[in-house]
Amino acid sequence: MIDYSVLNEYEISDIAENLAIEGTENSLFSLSEIMDSVLQNKLNISQDLKDKIISNIKSILSKNEKGNIGLAQINPIAGDIEYNAKKVIKYIKYAQSLNLDMIVFPELILMGYPIEDTIDRHPIIVEENIKWLKEIAHITGSTAALVGFIEPRKYNLNTGKNYYNSIAILQNGEIKGIVRKSLLPTYSEFNDYRYIEPSPVVGVQPDSTLCLLDEDSVVDCDKTITINNVKYGISICEDCWNNKDFFDRTLYSKDPIEELAQEKPDVFVNCSASPSRAKKEQLKHNMLSFTANSYKIPMVYVNQVGAIDNSSFEGSSRAFSPDGALIARAKSFEEQFLIVNPLKKIGKIYPLTKGLEKTLTEQKVFTLEYENDLERTYRTITQGIKDYFNKTGFERAVLGLSGGLDSTVCAVLLADALGKENVFGISMPSKITSNESRSDAEILARNLGINFAEVPIKDMVDTTNKMFVTLFNEVESKWDCRYKQSFTQDNIQARSRAMYLWGISNEFAKCLPIATSDKSELYMGYATINGDMSGGFAPIADVPKTKLFAFARWLNKNRKEKNAIPEAIILKKPGAELAIDPKTGKPLIAEDALMPYEFLDEIIWRVENKHEHYWDLMNTTFQYEKKNFVSKEQKTEWLDKFYRRMSTALYKWSILPPSVIVESRSINKYDYKQPITSSRINYKGLSRDEIRGILNETV
Repeated sequence: MIDYSVLNEYEISDIAENLAIEGTENSLFSLSEIMDSVLQNKLNISQDLKDKIISNIKSILSKNEKGNIGLAQINPIAGDIEYNAKKVIKYIKYAQSLNLDMIVFPELILMGYPIEDTIDRHPIIVEENIKWLKEIAHITGSTAALVGFIEPRKYNLNTGKNYYNSIAILQNGEIKGIVRKSLLPTYSEFNDYRYIEPSPVVGVQPDSTLCLLDEDSVVDCDKTITINNVKYGISICEDCWNNKDFFDRTLYSKDPIEELAQEKPDVFVNCSASPSRAKKEQLKHNMLSFTANSYKIPMVYVNQVGAIDNSSFEGSSRAFSPDGALIARAKSFEEQFLIVNPLKKIGKIYPLTKGLEKTLTEQKVFTLEYENDLERTYRTITQGIKDYFNKTGFERAVLGLSGGLDSTVCAVLLADALGKENVFGISMPSKITSNESRSDAEILARNLGINFAEVPIKDMVDTTNKMFVTLFNEVESKWDCRYKQSFTQDNIQARSRAMYLWGISNEFAKCLPIATSDKSELYMGYATINGDMSGGFAPIADVPKTKLFAFARWLNKNRKEKNAIPEAIILKKPGAELAIDPKTGKPLIAEDALMPYEFLDEIIWRVENKHEHYWDLMNTTFQYEKKNFVSKEQKTEWLDKFYRRMSTALYKWSILPPSVIVESRSINKYDYKQPITSSRINYKGLSRDEIRGILNETV
């Protein structure tokens, strides 16, 4: 693909002229890519040239009498209604200039999804989004616009929640109809039902019901809407995820798509905000294809792009033909305006992130072969970093560079997302930090081109220790149960390093310190509060350690600057270098304190994805066991350690900084919620005889 943003006006003009002469479908998409660069402010060309390109696109599209649709895959800012509305208006005007039948935006595009409790605490923003919606309606012409918004319920509020998740159909200066979301996901990162009321009716209701719909006021009318002699069945995100013939078990009693299908629409349209996760593309692709094929009706699906806090949306909007074949797919992790015509099977299929196509028929099994998911992981996290910083006003990041894998991968991702000049790596050696770790950190920084400094922490640690001796003796005079062996020394080192990072953040504008903990070690509580867990963002908190090793090699091979990560870092056995192992006299290796990461990561995957319990795991042959002998006693010890440490790590999960959800399941608090005080759960369970014995003792 050509990067039009780097070309000048004359070059663009020549290309556009040649494409216009060709007048093919391929020309249509190439011209559209030029205008995409203009819409995204990446390319500045004269109005005359814009008008010529638009005229050429319009000319090619005019061959189709009906069914031309623009998929507006854009990146909103949660709660910034003015910003979102201006972007919506710009895209509507562009669609109108092309004489498209319709332009479709993602779910809740005016408000940004997710918006969480903000709409309840500050209802004024809901009123604002209604004002903007009405004004946007006034600027529409014959091109219909499907615009997502939060709709307040002002009728019969004796029961139910305060709002609907709605789509307004805008055309010819008016609101022509409204569609409300019927199925509200309340699982993983989704929390729709907290303030959103399920729609009492599937499909379109008239504009007279705006803010006034209740099950008692449902208007008996067509569920579909006709635009330029094409009948559309419109749904919102979850409403198309309940096909009982596709899923073994459905979450809801009704299927909105099935209800819409009864009116035999010409096209299904779904407006979504669906975040990226491991294995989700496989499910989404197959489900949408199955739905189109089941009803023999084309399916158009528009997805949000960009990141909002913990959720990173991949876009990849698409269209399927009546036989379930993919006819169009937008770019992944980029804004795009993609023109499709599902009636004529016109569209361009842009590639998914590299490797993901190969996963569409994969079974759901644990694997250490991560290659097919690594580009998606990279794009998910870098987009998450970029949008978190841009949307909160931060520009620069500071992190500790230990010479270890976690901080190394974080540094690479930050450099790529924010620009190397906006990243500062600080090496903070202690008296037990190896010379290799110090040099590895410096070499990494030099290879990446990020800023670098070294500041030893010995003086800070010694001063803190000296002060603690007096304090601890005073406390011990009042309290007993002082540990004979503690982790105080380890944690003083980790927290001293965090002091430096927060100091830099406080001293220099728009700078955020980074937490570098990974998923495997967070599961085991092998991370220090106010130490390596301390920061304003945690890029790799949902990436398991075995995947990080594969990821580091992928980064070395696939980034523009090859082999930025020193091989020594990838080969090094992970360890925090906070304590000396009495058995070896060397810094403690993490796997010696925990267990082999291959074994640990498979436990995590099986618990999260298969919901397996202790005895399932005991009776499962792990991939690690196929290559290494593990005695029953050793396996028991590792499983016992996993559940013991996981139970006591729950409070650490609860204070983890914002992080990007990457895997199919997560411990991110937006995705998984467990009471911290549930740490006494018996994960092994008891037999009925054991329960009877306990009851008899109690009696």
